[in-house]
Amino acid sequence: DVHGSPARRNRQLRALLASCDRRTATGRRDYAVLLLLSRLGLRAGEVAALRLEDIDWRCGQIQVRGKGNRIERLPLPADVGAAVAAYLRRGRPGTALDRAVFVRVHAPHRTLTTGGITMIVFDNAARAGLGKVHAHRLRHTAATGMLQAGSPLAEVGQVLRHRSALTTAI
Repeated sequence: DVHGSPARRNRQLRALLASCDRRTATGRRDYAVLLLLSRLGLRAGEVAALRLEDIDWRCGQIQVRGKGNRIERLPLPADVGAAVAAYLRRGRPGTALDRAVFVRVHAPHRTLTTGGITMIVFDNAARAGLGKVHAHRLRHTAATGMLQAGSPLAEVGQVLRHRSALTTAI
């Protein structure tokens, strides 16, 4: 799992991200997905639901469809935006069947499901020698990273889109 001391967690996250061969379309896709999960704390379903029109490149924001059909805008950090752009330019098949950001590598190039996002985490974690890591663990990684950087709990709750401060505290 991606947990333990902050130093250990950071090493594990670096290993997970390094497991993506960004010279390939699959590696660029997986890297972008892992960054969205680990830096923005998105849920697997939220990553799967991202559409091309949800990214506002000029404002540096993404629109996220969260729990309860809530739609919220989040800042898109430069490194995450660069990874998504690299995938869109040199990874996402031109024959994609819809406007989903992340699609299957093999034809037919349909939208990746929540399960597909989960498998990206599983496969890359196994390749990195981390064992079985669930996508939701990367949400916790994002939260603890924000707290370690000095963000107040209320701000972390805002980014994670929690309705209750108690949920964030957990």
